[in-house]
Amino acid sequence: MWIHIKSGCKHLTFPIQEIMMKKKAGINRREFVKTALAGSAIGVLPVTLPRLNQEKTEKNKPIEIEYRKLGKTNLKVSAIGMGVMRTSDPAVIHHAIDSGINYFDTAHCYMNGNNEPIVGTVLKTRRKEVIIATKVHIASETEMIASVESSLKNLQTDVIDIIQLHSLKEAEHPQNEEAMNALSKLRQRGLVRFLGFTTHKNQAEVMAAGLETNFYDTILVTYSYKTNDDIAKMIDKAAKAGLGIIAMKTQQGGFKSDKFKGMSPHQAALRWVLQNKNIATTIPSMVAFAHVDENVGTMREKFGATDQKALDQYGQLFEGEICNFCGSCDKLCPNEVPVQDINRCLMYAKGYRDFDLALNTYRELHAVSPVTACVDCSNCIVHCESGLNIPRRLQEARELFNPVLT
Repeated sequence: MWIHIKSGCKHLTFPIQEIMMKKKAGINRREFVKTALAGSAIGVLPVTLPRLNQEKTEKNKPIEIEYRKLGKTNLKVSAIGMGVMRTSDPAVIHHAIDSGINYFDTAHCYMNGNNEPIVGTVLKTRRKEVIIATKVHIASETEMIASVESSLKNLQTDVIDIIQLHSLKEAEHPQNEEAMNALSKLRQRGLVRFLGFTTHKNQAEVMAAGLETNFYDTILVTYSYKTNDDIAKMIDKAAKAGLGIIAMKTQQGGFKSDKFKGMSPHQAALRWVLQNKNIATTIPSMVAFAHVDENVGTMREKFGATDQKALDQYGQLFEGEICNFCGSCDKLCPNEVPVQDINRCLMYAKGYRDFDLALNTYRELHAVSPVTACVDCSNCIVHCESGLNIPRRLQEARELFNPVLT
């Protein structure tokens, strides 16, 4: 396993297998940092090559990019879009466009406000080739409009294709009248074309509430081969109602291993998602040219038996790490610890190998929720339907993040 650290202007990746072996119950941050810095000359993030056993026969096979209709927007979007949240190099975005990707997802808050300007350097010369989606948090009408106006400047464009209410967690959020009024005024002014929302928690309930309003055009939702039936059914219902469905967290954390013997579980997971024609596009994170090539290469063929084998092995290898974001753990902790969100932070740190993103997300949680309130209860009542050891994972998060919260 590898961990990603930002040191000054450099982004480095480091092995943490020895640390995990020494302390299976969690990562000790001091030991982690000491080991990481000592090994800073060791190389870069490994990228799983797609289906090495077939590469010789398929490397010259042309890739036909599939474009799908994004619900009632009638926009034609590449079935594989690009999540730009962690992308710091504009050249990677240019490469994605050159490869046929036309849907890009960012947010005003990503990379501490620096992500939209990076995307903007690309849009400045290639705006007509791109469908751009960004996000705004629910706030006062004045604050929301100011945020979107700032996004327009950052993105160097006159209009945003899709503006999304960011990270809705409760059923009442998509029905927030002030937020809906702000979005309506932005569209009336011609600053945005279409309206949507994103959700990580209580997703089925949030989607159902948003659907009731008949107000939104798109929904961004977590969806993978591990998604539970309630969310899958709501995706189908929303798509039939004309909403464009965008899938995130499609690759179950992006954990890496050298045990797959030429198979790419990440391509397999993406192929599984693309089987569902109700999914208009996906937004896997891409930070390197190789990530773009691997994800675009997914479209060379349909999901098959080899893919299923890869997913089975992936699930077995990381069964104690993969959170399905089903929400079964939400609101169970008597101390109101946001268990699912903390699991997401661990995924960013251990799966994405992006410690900066993990820590920043944890800090944001700490500002609005009691992430440090876990007192290591001897009889933790928080149950995970997927079998994750919640007490162990909360301990792991405390040891990794709490020492550096300030």
